[in-house]
Amino acid sequence: YLKASERFALYFPNATIGVSRQIQRYVKQKYQRNIDYIPNGVNIAEALAPDTIKETGLKRDSYILYLGRLVPEKGCHYLIEAYRGLKTELKLVIAGDSRFTDKYAASLKESADGRIIFLGNVTGALLDELLSNAYLFVQPSELEGLSISLLEAMSYGRGVLTSDIPEEVEVVEDCGVTFSNKDVNDLREKLDMLIANPASVRQLGEKAKRRVSENYNWDSITDKTERLYYSLVSGKE
Repeated sequence: YLKASERFALYFPNATIGVSRQIQRYVKQKYQRNIDYIPNGVNIAEALAPDTIKETGLKRDSYILYLGRLVPEKGCHYLIEAYRGLKTELKLVIAGDSRFTDKYAASLKESADGRIIFLGNVTGALLDELLSNAYLFVQPSELEGLSISLLEAMSYGRGVLTSDIPEEVEVVEDCGVTFSNKDVNDLREKLDMLIANPASVRQLGEKAKRRVSENYNWDSITDKTERLYYSLVSGKE
């Protein structure tokens, strides 16, 4: 069904949008078709002081943040295994819930130690404060399209550590650190290095915020989308 839907998305519409250059290349290579590249975007928000998160025992720069669904392809099990081998006072905060993957989510909680906090699904002020005050944001995904949570973390000026899959590398470029996909030892080494270098983490966060502002802001993205729709209406592609 998913393979059929992929074809439908390419052959039936007047135009198809891909949210990453990697998707654009994939379609060109597999189907010999050109699609329009228009990424997802985020709003650049002002960082919030740690208020609501104090109720969970957290404060600014006291934790590493994972934000996403608790499903195997997001790679949270790699992060937990790597983190457990670290000697650090930083907490690991897991924000997100299962999506028909309750057994997997339960296995993550069973493998956790006392430094790991599971918050479940978070929204509103709590989510904004988590993104505002994290020491480091980690996304260990095995696959992605274009991650909104990664863009959000970067927009708040957080230093980011991601797997080196093409979709992640495309977003972070030189504004973050990557580790070898599925490699727990490399992930642990990169975590250890970043924990030991807070100045570097801050500099990466500043660069990440600028990159999102320049390349993934909604003002420019809506303009590109509008131009594409107008071109279809006018017949001038």
